[in-house]
Amino acid sequence: MSTRTDQTPTVDVHAHILLPGLQQLVAEADPEGFDAQQALEVRRHGAESMAASGRMIKERWPQLTDLNRRLADMDAQGVDVQLVSPSPSHFYYFAGEELALEVAKQANQAVREFVDRAPSRLNGLGLVPLQHPALMVEALEHAVLECGLLGVEIGSFAATPGDAERSTVELSDPRLEPFWSQAEELGALVFLHPFGCSLDERLDRFYLANTVSQPAENAVALSHLIFSGVLDRHPELKVLAAHGGGYLPTTLGRSDRAWKVRPDAHGCTNPPSSYLKKLYFDSLVHSPAELRALVAAAGPEQVLLGSDYPFDMGSDRPVDEVVQARLSGGDEARVLAVNAAALGITPASTLAAPRTA
Repeated sequence: MSTRTDQTPTVDVHAHILLPGLQQLVAEADPEGFDAQQALEVRRHGAESMAASGRMIKERWPQLTDLNRRLADMDAQGVDVQLVSPSPSHFYYFAGEELALEVAKQANQAVREFVDRAPSRLNGLGLVPLQHPALMVEALEHAVLECGLLGVEIGSFAATPGDAERSTVELSDPRLEPFWSQAEELGALVFLHPFGCSLDERLDRFYLANTVSQPAENAVALSHLIFSGVLDRHPELKVLAAHGGGYLPTTLGRSDRAWKVRPDAHGCTNPPSSYLKKLYFDSLVHSPAELRALVAAAGPEQVLLGSDYPFDMGSDRPVDEVVQARLSGGDEARVLAVNAAALGITPASTLAAPRTA
């Protein structure tokens, strides 16, 4: 049982919705790119995992699309508010400029419409086209200023399958500076959620494409943010990492050593471990011991409840898993509710109506 006695709403910051119309749009507008992306996923995951994932999505289709089922599940979990974001399968980072911006804006509007069906229980995040840095500010402003969302979800990197002329976009890319600046200015939450891994076929069995790649991608992406000085230049930026930040938070000793002895690893002002206090992490680490270690490393003010609802690699009982970590009563309350409130992650009904275009 939770030791909480306050009335601050319990908030799940990591929950997804599926947008079938978006998939249809992309498949029709860029069938070659869509097919290439599907082929890449098969190569990365392998046939066995792809088949299992297909069955899982079919079984969980109601949770991904049906609002009443979602609200009933939230009640059973003890979750008052969900911050919903599109399934990362909707990133479509292969899309060209015109299609990419249309995808982002349609996703933003679809999330807004979903949230508006239960504004006392939901809020939302939109998308930006990471593969086109010059378009990210426009998509961010559409999400936050026009659709009234709390921020946007991004992947750990963007690369286009089969397109050798378009460079990979890492989170340290200087072209992202206007995006980080505007996200900071707007107070927008940037939710880092990996999708895909550049290790490709090395992880194509035993579901390593998820169990190893997701933590690895978080660690790589966050390291790009830290070592490049993004968090120095944008001290008020709000970045929330899925899956507890992956391998990074509890393995930063080697990064600190590199910062100390290697001039090529000295792009940030302070030791890398110090930047954990500038980042936020969800609680989805699947282990009470690992959650305690995350809270100890990052601080109890930096960890928020996350479930990855409704996917099988998420948690069906996210509140219970936080309670099982046996944090102090104050730290448990922070993870379940207080930190989200401090970040302004509240039900949509408590905020001003979104601006119209």
